Amino acid sequence: MNSLTTAIRNQSARALTSRVASTTTCVRPTAAIRHYATVRKEHTSTSRTINFVLGTGLLVGGVFGLSYGFDSRASIHKYAIIPLIHWTMDPETAHKVAIKCLKMGLSPSDTQEDDASLEVKLWNKTFSNPLGMAAGFDKHAEAIDGLFDLGFGYVEIGSVTPEPQPGNPQPRMFRLPEDKCVINRYGFNSEGHKVVEARLRQRIKRFLYKHAREEKDQTQDKLKQSPAESLVEQLSTNRSLRDDRILAVNLGKNKASTPESVDDYVIGVERLGPYADVLVVNVSSPNTPGLRSLQRKGMLEELLRQVIQARDRLQSSYKPPLLVKIAPDLSDEELEDVSEAALATKVDGIIISNTTISRPKSLLNKDNVNEVGGLSGPVVKPLALRALRAVYKHTEGKIPLVGCGGISTGQDALDFARAGASMVQLYSSMTYEGPGIAREVKDGIVKGLNGRKWMDIVGEDHRK
Repeated sequence: MNSLTTAIRNQSARALTSRVASTTTCVRPTAAIRHYATVRKEHTSTSRTINFVLGTGLLVGGVFGLSYGFDSRASIHKYAIIPLIHWTMDPETAHKVAIKCLKMGLSPSDTQEDDASLEVKLWNKTFSNPLGMAAGFDKHAEAIDGLFDLGFGYVEIGSVTPEPQPGNPQPRMFRLPEDKCVINRYGFNSEGHKVVEARLRQRIKRFLYKHAREEKDQTQDKLKQSPAESLVEQLSTNRSLRDDRILAVNLGKNKASTPESVDDYVIGVERLGPYADVLVVNVSSPNTPGLRSLQRKGMLEELLRQVIQARDRLQSSYKPPLLVKIAPDLSDEELEDVSEAALATKVDGIIISNTTISRPKSLLNKDNVNEVGGLSGPVVKPLALRALRAVYKHTEGKIPLVGCGGISTGQDALDFARAGASMVQLYSSMTYEGPGIAREVKDGIVKGLNGRKWMDIVGEDHRK
């Protein structure tokens, strides 16, 4: 009996020990789970905080980066993007890419207001600044608004020929990096009047539609069938569609036309005149055979008379000023002839100058210097200034002059102004300096004016 009792007690003790052990085993994992859950919660909270900080930082950085990249003053354009483009693309491809970016709104903008000292009053128009983009960059009227956004006060499209023509065979554009110059022999490659007119017309239509919607105007349907003259008459601003900027159209002639014919220019005035704040007759491109012969006194005078008459026949109430663009290679006698023709016909202005066919000995580049075509860049400045001073003297400052050739700094622009230029243009310098060149030149002008106004120094060298 005792042994049975002892056996039962031992069995009960073992059962109790087993239950205690089981209970202890269950309690410990539960505590571990609770501890893990606590740590996990804290880790999750910390991770969320880190992710929030990183996300916010990336968002702010992205916004800042975009703001920086779309500011034309950003040094990344001049010191990173431009060298990369020169390294990876030939000049004509780079030109096309630039036009596409400007057309699609992917280019930077000048975010600063123009200083009041830069204001120009000319041809009954007011420009916010005297700096223009020369013809040859936007040949087909694709990037007008992008160029205005870069800060130019004057944008000149073209040259535009009556019929489409491909221009000269490629390659036809060459860099001279040591000299920051360019040689081109594009040869008036143009999509023709019809294509350019359609783009200019559509641009005005979009502008009018936008304002009609904003003003809840009921005239949208009338815009669809409006002829050119009627369409532009509805504008309450310049053809540039900006109150303080000017759009010029540069007119060229087809290669197949006879050298002495002026018909192409007359047709250009009739077709594109209604869409322009200013018209420019290009008789100085070195890449169209026989074109420069139109700069001879008799031929130039007859040409100017006919295109002025065509301009005066335009049905629109606004008659755009008509300018002529000449070469820097003219002799003193030829410059005097141009001046006399301009005075006799009362042309509204002269652009001095186009590219040069000369090759100054100061050029450092040996690879492309002998390529056929017009040379542009800093080495053209002395040639253009010589021609500009001569024409200003011959015309006694009675005809507004536009300086062009080798302008890449504010000081260059001031030199042209003092020599007699009411406005200036650039092109090649943007190839090397990037889209911030407009703001850089304007800031340089303001600094050089030293409190004076741009218009006060025009022709100053001739008054000393």
